[in-house]
Amino acid sequence: MSWPARNHPNYWAFLLHRVSGLLLALFLPLHFWALGTAIEGAARFDGFLRWTSAPLVKLAEIGLVVLLAAHLTGGLRLLAIEFLAWRRWQKTAVALSAGASLAMGLVFLLNLF
Repeated sequence: MSWPARNHPNYWAFLLHRVSGLLLALFLPLHFWALGTAIEGAARFDGFLRWTSAPLVKLAEIGLVVLLAAHLTGGLRLLAIEFLAWRRWQKTAVALSAGASLAMGLVFLLNLF
């Protein structure tokens, strides 16, 4: 049995898509908890919003946007590979996905400041 090539761009795209999906799934309960603070009253939600202005939280927010973008573009890449006849362009699709993810994260970062 031969193991997949671990240095191939498609393997890294696969790995990034899976890891980003897992990390986003782990983030989801925290997101629901944050939304739940709004139900507990305006003062509690305002306190939570003040906490979100901390630099470390802003950095985590940028990471979250990059994860979302990576998962989105990775999924679009998979759809293109599945439904379009671009099979030989897979390396280009991987590069475009990675570039679009980073660009979205940078646009978000620039919007913060």
